Amino acid sequence: MRATIMYGPGDVRVESVPDPRLVEPTDAIIRVTHASICGSDLWPYRGLDDRPFGPNGIPMGHEAIGVVEAVGPEVRTVKPGDTVLMPFAYSDGTCVFCHEGLPTACVHVGFFGSPEVGGAQAEAIRTPFADGTLFPLRAEVDETLMPSLLTLTDVMATGHHAAVTAKVGPGKTAAVVGDGAVGLCGVVAAKRLGAERIILLGGHPDRIALAKEFGATDIVSDRGEAAVERVRELTGGYGAHSVLECVGTEEAMRTAILIARPGGAVGRVGVPHYEAIPASDPAFYGNLTIGGGPAPARAYFAELLPDVLEGRIQPGRVFDLTLPLDRAAEGYRAMDERRAIKVLVKP
Repeated sequence: MRATIMYGPGDVRVESVPDPRLVEPTDAIIRVTHASICGSDLWPYRGLDDRPFGPNGIPMGHEAIGVVEAVGPEVRTVKPGDTVLMPFAYSDGTCVFCHEGLPTACVHVGFFGSPEVGGAQAEAIRTPFADGTLFPLRAEVDETLMPSLLTLTDVMATGHHAAVTAKVGPGKTAAVVGDGAVGLCGVVAAKRLGAERIILLGGHPDRIALAKEFGATDIVSDRGEAAVERVRELTGGYGAHSVLECVGTEEAMRTAILIARPGGAVGRVGVPHYEAIPASDPAFYGNLTIGGGPAPARAYFAELLPDVLEGRIQPGRVFDLTLPLDRAAEGYRAMDERRAIKVLVKP
């Protein structure tokens, strides 16, 4: 089959690799119909990630919709022919953390886009713990909804997780740091949870336009101290009740803390590329709650799915470029150069 492999910074290739096979009795094989390139894929692409590439490179992709082709003898909840959502992490669905709604802390957790299980930017992928990981779509779904459904496997679930951990709610002011796909989905999530005011911190005109359509009420294009000052001006000097940090840099996290209202909360979902949380003194003296981490996407499917199917939210609009699998490298370049917000890949 064909699969996307990254051999080093800027070096993405689509190559022939062995077909996936069932290894454990709880495995499933899915034929990928829709995959995507994630903002987190750009960290190694830009040489800003310390993961080792090795001589065989890294299989890429961790978000997918597909059709089940084969299942192991112990799989009970999905069967060949089912169309399924595949979240970015696999989990057994039975451990204490899965039962507590945190499958990304599962005792058997693992992440797609690794040599052990392969990547989703491919024609097919092996899914460990299929019963706990895959979510079957029991009704036939219109193709036009597939991009939005695909976002549930990562970016929409991640934006929602940022909003939940930042305690977004009716009547509150939310600020979203970052105008990438996760930040834009964070705007969708904040609006969905009832935020009265949503401030987006971002500087790209196409993304700002989409954020406004998603529900952003104010835009701050400054950075650093100027951004902090502007948010405080917009909030009467108090800051935002809820801050969604959707980037993962030290500067973004510092900004998030400094624009939070005393007693407020910061939900951080950008993969941290810093050793320690900055601005610890303001966070302490402001009595801020700081939470977040890898989104438990699988646990959010049941909550978010009806809103997608009934058209109340359209997070799939973050996909502004669709490419066939053979042109995946072009998709990486487009996102790296910010010519695309998020790329949908169709094998």
